[in-house]
Amino acid sequence: MKLMSQRNPAGIDSTALTGPPRHVLVTGTSTGIGRACAFELARQGFSVWAGIRTPEEANAVENARIGSPISIRPIQLEVTDITSIRAAEREIRSHVGQSGLCGIVNNAGICIVGPVEFISLEAWRHQFDVNFFGAIAVTQIMLPLLRLHTAGSDNGGSRIVNMGSITGEISTPLFGAYSASKFALRAMTDALRLELRPEGIHVCLIVPGTIQSEIWRKEKECVTAIPADSPARKHYGALIDNVSGYIFGCAEQAIPAQRVADAVQLCFTSAKPKIQYRVGWEAQVGSRAKKFTPDRLFDFLLARKLGVPKRSAP
Repeated sequence: MKLMSQRNPAGIDSTALTGPPRHVLVTGTSTGIGRACAFELARQGFSVWAGIRTPEEANAVENARIGSPISIRPIQLEVTDITSIRAAEREIRSHVGQSGLCGIVNNAGICIVGPVEFISLEAWRHQFDVNFFGAIAVTQIMLPLLRLHTAGSDNGGSRIVNMGSITGEISTPLFGAYSASKFALRAMTDALRLELRPEGIHVCLIVPGTIQSEIWRKEKECVTAIPADSPARKHYGALIDNVSGYIFGCAEQAIPAQRVADAVQLCFTSAKPKIQYRVGWEAQVGSRAKKFTPDRLFDFLLARKLGVPKRSAP
């Protein structure tokens, strides 16, 4: 695939394109938030490397940018495969030279749904391999390219943007595996931010609420795939129906992925980006409620909202 020459997209201030080339890597760009982030950064004048896993996903990215004067290039990148990440790093390095990478967006993620008891250890590990260890692996391997850009830049240094979630602060039944991976990602982000601070590399966390994404369809498929006669249904049937009904009902009112892309764009264009960017009312209100409400009361309120069944009489 041929890298497009950089041109000034319509509506972009030409001053945004001055200075050294600005290359950005975004993982998980096949749909939803990742796709929106990749195209928003490209519209802002960045040369975007769009991480994809399959030729079909690459074609989807290519087709989506037809007719748009933006610089975006699909690149094979499986975040759970070190060999794939290193191959992507070599390909990016061969094109960017001394410009390096001005940023990475660790967006690739999956959501495994089910009661903690009935999610296999293999599935738990896969959840963390994608959402947590994948972000670490990409960051570790791409850091030399970020340092290369920072060393040759006087416009604020490079950026690492990790895609968190309000579920990384508030965990709900059925979504424990996903929440755990996002809790871990938040902790890693906090440590990394201070570790890289002396080098001028900014680390930001995006905290979305309920966002329009293909992940909701996949989550529904996970719930539907739980057999009616399975032990999970026997022990948690009412909880599965009530919680999934509430969550997927909220998903029907989800806000556009572009809202997250706008926040990511601020991470890259602000001279001093915020430590966190919260997107959507759940991310704004939920965090404050969790912080200031006593734990037992918060559990009670959350259980009532989600329809968690009350304890059965002995």
